[in-house]
Amino acid sequence: MVEVSASLLSMEKENAINTFYNLETAKIDYFHIDVMDGKFVKRNTMEDMQEYALTISHISNIGLDVHLMVENVEEVMDDYIMLEPHIITFHIEAITDKQRIMDIIHELKENNIKVGIALNPDTLLETVKEYLPYIHMVLVMTAMPGAGGQGLIPETLDKIRELKQYVTANHIDIDIEVDCGINESTAKDVVEAGANIIAVGSHLTNSENYAETVRRLKN
Repeated sequence: MVEVSASLLSMEKENAINTFYNLETAKIDYFHIDVMDGKFVKRNTMEDMQEYALTISHISNIGLDVHLMVENVEEVMDDYIMLEPHIITFHIEAITDKQRIMDIIHELKENNIKVGIALNPDTLLETVKEYLPYIHMVLVMTAMPGAGGQGLIPETLDKIRELKQYVTANHIDIDIEVDCGINESTAKDVVEAGANIIAVGSHLTNSENYAETVRRLKN
């Protein structure tokens, strides 16, 4: 069964605690923390996401799925390691130095945190292949990062299929998560393409019945 990671990007801040509780009781699998620095993407969510993650870590046992859309990965990563998240994902586009990438992977593993690498829609799968044996997840962006409520770019389904075929052929045990433009219709498409984790934002947090929406997304 597919797992649901609930993105908080489109959530109403003033109703945050109730939203966290309602999402947990709706049986989501992870809280998706979209950390943006205003540089790697235009929007800046650093303060809000740190506050949300800290609050969730104190009131919930559901794992944090931390998605870093930032230029200075190591500096921001350190702020989240202390919260013991389930996984921290960084963007391959933010780092060009291969040794730096491996150092980040090793640091997260040493702290018992799973490692994910994210790919923008226009980034080739080739850029991440050499790291696949060392990480736990690839996050395929199905729209450009930086804003909630976007539509899924259909061509990204081919990238998910290619990734799934590659890891299967090479016997690499890895999760494939997708983010952006996910609703019940597109969830079916990305899962059929090979994804097993879906990050869902406004479609879930704007729905009238979280539990029913999660149930439909998972099935």
